[in-house]
Amino acid sequence: MKDYHINIFYSEEDGGYVADIPDLEACSAFGKTPAETLRQVEIAKSARLEATRAENKPIPEPKYRPAIYMVGT
Repeated sequence: MKDYHINIFYSEEDGGYVADIPDLEACSAFGKTPAETLRQVEIAKSARLEATRAENKPIPEPKYRPAIYMVGT
């Protein structure tokens, strides 16, 4: 299986970083740094996929291409 695209952005309102996976419903996470947020959303992704399997529902195929953007390099 291909991996899922992950959005990570800073939220002034929340005072930290937010991550979500568009292909997985209700799969998001929060952290103080981008790295912490990525770790947290990977945990959320595992839990979401486990719950989907437990409900005998199909695992969504990734629609978005994973991307890595290097800023300032």
